[in-house]
Amino acid sequence: MEDWELDYEWLRTQHWVKDKMGHPSLPDLNGILFLIGIQELGRWRTNFTKEEKQDLMHIAVCRLLSFDGYYAFQGRDADGWPHYELKKPVPSQGVEAQERLLKQKAIQYFKELEEE
Repeated sequence: MEDWELDYEWLRTQHWVKDKMGHPSLPDLNGILFLIGIQELGRWRTNFTKEEKQDLMHIAVCRLLSFDGYYAFQGRDADGWPHYELKKPVPSQGVEAQERLLKQKAIQYFKELEEE
């Protein structure tokens, strides 16, 4: 995906999430990851602990990287939290490349969600 395509699709995704959530401003990558984590958890609470927020973002990253086979869903624990297993090492990249990959996968995630 070329840079301009990524920028366009990312902005479209941000607007879609903003509109669906009724937020006054566009969410950043961390906000999108948090929302994906909540979606994958399958339940909403008004407050999560700091550790739970980190876990939700980790769930989101695992879910997004599962598109390319880096992680595989293993199931849920007794509390209903999803768990993933690392299937192959994620290539070591710089911060910008990691953000680009996560944005591409978040775009894919929300496109699939829209199609359902």
